[in-house]
Amino acid sequence: MTAVPSKFSASFLPLPPFVRKTLKVAGLCLLGYVALWLAATLGMLGVHVWAGKEAPTGTRVAGINHFEPVDGHLWRGSAPREAGYRALADRGVRTVVDLRAEDLSARALAEPARAGLASVRIPIRDGQTPTPAQVDTFLKTMKTSDGPVFVHCGAGVGRTGSMASAYLVRTGQASSQQAALRTLAVGPPSIEQVYYVLSSDRHHSQQPPAVVEGVSRFLDAPRRIKASL
Repeated sequence: MTAVPSKFSASFLPLPPFVRKTLKVAGLCLLGYVALWLAATLGMLGVHVWAGKEAPTGTRVAGINHFEPVDGHLWRGSAPREAGYRALADRGVRTVVDLRAEDLSARALAEPARAGLASVRIPIRDGQTPTPAQVDTFLKTMKTSDGPVFVHCGAGVGRTGSMASAYLVRTGQASSQQAALRTLAVGPPSIEQVYYVLSSDRHHSQQPPAVVEGVSRFLDAPRRIKASL
């Protein structure tokens, strides 16, 4: 008696060779990416922990994380909420520089003004670095503000650290190595942001070359995807 193949047994037929090969290559690529990502993440975290023993990491004030002075005229931290903006005004801050390029509601954009603060937006994408023109705009804002300035991005780590470092180096208050140490102490930035800070000098704040940007954004993709959800 001849057995009749059922739909159930047909579903377990061997995959064609080219499909098996494709899946194997995809699995190896994924495994390689995970290994590279893990090595880069653990390495950056290790440097962050070390730097945190050598430089200030900031405090939490009115919901603002990584809140700390850059110098006598500039403060840095994470994105404030309504209570945070009021706390900044109470501390004498007059201008807020928002580095976020994310879509923000009209209510969120109006919060600094409700606290009596001037607001300047210099949008930089998460994980990336400011252009020379953006640094010049920030330096001009620092000069024209009638009081202390507070700069922030989302978490107050990468973009904020890059801009604060450019300011310190361009104004001669720190070397690129000292600025990088202060940035790493606050939190682990992206690879391109570390490169950017280390390559800054008194006259130029140039963005990293394409290969550094490509590697950085490739390895930083999971964090940015998670942050956007």
